[in-house]
Amino acid sequence: MNEEERKEQTEYEQRRAARRAARIKRHRRQMRMKCLLALGCAVLVVIAGWQAVRLIKGRKAETVIKETPIKKIVQTPPEYDVQLLTVNEYSRPGTALEKVTGIVVHYTANPGTTAQQNRDYFEGLGLSKATYASSHFVVGIEGELIQCIPCKEIAYASNDRNKDTIAIECCIPDETGKFSEASYQTLVHLLAWLMGRYDLDIDAVIRHYDVTEKLCPKYYVEHPDAWDALKEAVCTYIDTYGTETPDL
Repeated sequence: MNEEERKEQTEYEQRRAARRAARIKRHRRQMRMKCLLALGCAVLVVIAGWQAVRLIKGRKAETVIKETPIKKIVQTPPEYDVQLLTVNEYSRPGTALEKVTGIVVHYTANPGTTAQQNRDYFEGLGLSKATYASSHFVVGIEGELIQCIPCKEIAYASNDRNKDTIAIECCIPDETGKFSEASYQTLVHLLAWLMGRYDLDIDAVIRHYDVTEKLCPKYYVEHPDAWDALKEAVCTYIDTYGTETPDL
């Protein structure tokens, strides 16, 4: 190879090296751009995610504020006479009622008797040992109200639901089992107050029939519309006479 050919070969190698260096430089520049682009996208994703979390949290807070209901409760009970039974095996066992989850309405099934007479009957069971029976409250025909058992103790009234319910016996004027107007009004007030006291809704108010299918309270089992009307009356009483409190 002569001098001129060697010179051309050298120049060719130099041009190849220059092109190769240019390609490497261009490739490195492209890789840097891709890395920068990927980093930028990642930053944008992080920012977008952060903004989305803030928006969701903000919406949740707004939802809580908007959906926090205002509940009304009746603060004052109807006037009642406390005549607690003597602790005994047959009507007041003294067993703790851990948590109230319902209220059971009964009728006395002995027309014309008073609240006092029914309370005294429960008291006498401690001596007669005739049966197991009692109630937290007895509502009389004239609207009078007697408490027989503390609400923190169970009563012998509602079978399997003794353990978690308040029992109310209602006196009746005749065989139909329909409550007198005075009894009705006291019962409505009492139910409204107890619902607020134990944070219960109207579905927690049940009949003895709903526990055992016993015909009790008779009239309000035979006339389901009358039972529905009674529960509606309780809701109306709460709406009319209750005071507002946040339902937390």
